[in-house]
Amino acid sequence: MHDPQRKGEAFRALHAGEPFVIPNPWDAGSARVLEALGFKAVASTSSGFAFTQGRLDGDVTLDQVVQHAEALDRVIGLPVSIDLEHGYGRDPEHVARAIDRVAAAGAVGGSIEDNDPRDGIYEISHAVDRIAAAADTAHALAFPFTLTARAENHIRGNPDLDDTIARLQAFEAAGADVLFAPGLRTGEEIRRVCTAVSKPVNVLALRGMSMTEIVDAGAQRISVGGGLTWIAVNAMAGAARGILAGDLSVLEASPPLKDWFA
Repeated sequence: MHDPQRKGEAFRALHAGEPFVIPNPWDAGSARVLEALGFKAVASTSSGFAFTQGRLDGDVTLDQVVQHAEALDRVIGLPVSIDLEHGYGRDPEHVARAIDRVAAAGAVGGSIEDNDPRDGIYEISHAVDRIAAAADTAHALAFPFTLTARAENHIRGNPDLDDTIARLQAFEAAGADVLFAPGLRTGEEIRRVCTAVSKPVNVLALRGMSMTEIVDAGAQRISVGGGLTWIAVNAMAGAARGILAGDLSVLEASPPLKDWFA
């Protein structure tokens, strides 16, 4: 399955075509199911992957994420983009190293946030330097690698749309291929972002939003973050509570894995 040139070209082409959904598997098995169901690319979820390690979001290492990237790449024929959180270090060289390592593992895309897990949102000039370093590394690779720059304001307690837009515009100028502000909730917010930049915009789908609203507002790519992970985990926990109480009626037959994993 490892073919970064083909996967990189396919991923780049998706961003130039019709708007598309990029689902977020949490492990190799869920990635295979999503491929079998007909999706055209996948992106990892940091929170979902952390769950598979028995950890909270933000509490995994770059080494673990690189292994995760390799596992996803080797098991499916789809392009894989990796959630690199803040790049596993404050400085631009840390971000560049993270891009280089997941690219070597088979990823053809990756996202970098402008938020430090300890210190909060980076000052904009430093955030831009980090995206510039990531872009330089990504675009120097021997195959197409799509870099997504994330402005974290809206999920980090600072829902300042003007500042978010200014950051995304600066990240675009620094070389990002896709722009992403998780936490936008209305068509008007999405539209303001999409009309303010010229690169494709990823939108995180949230309950209460509609696909039509997101696409009509100008989004090119729609992701679900940890959403699929939590659907699966909540279903498992609910069934387990029933079993603990003595109810075995919650047990179900295996899904069509022979078809999905053919």
